[in-house]
Amino acid sequence: MFSFIPSIDRYIFRLVIVPMLGVFALAATLLLLDKMLSLFEFVSTEGGPVGVVFKMLASLIPEYASLAIPLGLMLGILLAFRKLATSSELDTLRGVGMGYGRMLRVPYIITAVLIAINVALVFYIQPVSRYYYEQLEYELRSGALGASIKVGEFTSLADRMALRIDDSEDDGRRLQGIFARVASEQGDVLSISAEEGAFLATTDNPDTIILRLSNGTIVQDMGGTADEEAPRVLSFTEHNLPIDLPAIEAFRDRGDAEREYILPELLRIGWNSTAPEAKRDASQASFNFRLVEVVMMLLLPLLAVALGIPPKRSTSALGVFVSIVMVVAYHKVNQYGEDVAALGRVEPFVALWVPFLLFAALIIWMFYRVAYVPGGQAIGALESAAAKTAKGIRRIFKIRRRSKGANAIPAPAE
Repeated sequence: MFSFIPSIDRYIFRLVIVPMLGVFALAATLLLLDKMLSLFEFVSTEGGPVGVVFKMLASLIPEYASLAIPLGLMLGILLAFRKLATSSELDTLRGVGMGYGRMLRVPYIITAVLIAINVALVFYIQPVSRYYYEQLEYELRSGALGASIKVGEFTSLADRMALRIDDSEDDGRRLQGIFARVASEQGDVLSISAEEGAFLATTDNPDTIILRLSNGTIVQDMGGTADEEAPRVLSFTEHNLPIDLPAIEAFRDRGDAEREYILPELLRIGWNSTAPEAKRDASQASFNFRLVEVVMMLLLPLLAVALGIPPKRSTSALGVFVSIVMVVAYHKVNQYGEDVAALGRVEPFVALWVPFLLFAALIIWMFYRVAYVPGGQAIGALESAAAKTAKGIRRIFKIRRRSKGANAIPAPAE
């Protein structure tokens, strides 16, 4: 089917795509798992259903994907060229006249596709998903339905009802061990206990829900003295208890933070002379931060080649470690530049594009050393220092093993 594609391109594609997808999945999973622990703690503290955790995690996937995509792209290309170099296939390809530009054709096609995906993420999908995450968090904090009733605690509703639930199953749909104390305007007090219950929505009044109770008892206290009428006791198999929902303030509109703006909104606000200066600075900083993060992906194949090819007769993986450190450090520098530019202390172009130009110059120099300087290495000094350090450590352990072996020799018998 793809016979028109040269075999070398298909081979390089297979070498790149497998580790790239693996790194992408691993990075996204680790980020989500790290966030999942804090979300479970937050939702349990607020008394919300477990399903909210997975909705919040799903809304964070675009944000984490925008970080995992560049990392997966770089490591996929790096590991592919490292395999070519350690198996001497790279020398064979170079020997038949194939340059690095030709070998990078497929990696750059993959890069172009991922850049298009990342543009859609950072400029459109991520802002909307982030707003949805903030909305879910607000609903939990404000006590929306299903998040205001905490198991094992008394909860006040509508200033006239106290409710306690011993246990909750099926994500809050089935309640067990229910006790409610309701005070009426006439002064009567109802003490209600039931074995089970469930919340039901009403169609006529969205501000009221029904708590359907099963197998319980109602004790009506008339508020009189001991000489007056005794409390009334009523047993029931099913009883509907209306509950007025507390008034919850509507969630804010999207755009409270610049990271919630999509691309047209950033352009409209950032270069609008009538907008407040602080708003313009923050919008321009956010726009340049997202743009520079996307443009930097064009340099990742060059960085991957520069760091993926170890020295001759060496299988050192130092380049893998250095590449991860460089990409993460550059991302942190960009975040700091965005924060400084948003405060108006530095122009967004200076705060974000100057580090990019410096980083680009470093990557191009490293690639030039590997591709066009005979025997050149991008991190040759680091490789040499790492080799000497490893050799010294092995020598220390070898001396210790010898000393332990000498001490273990038994003394000759007299």
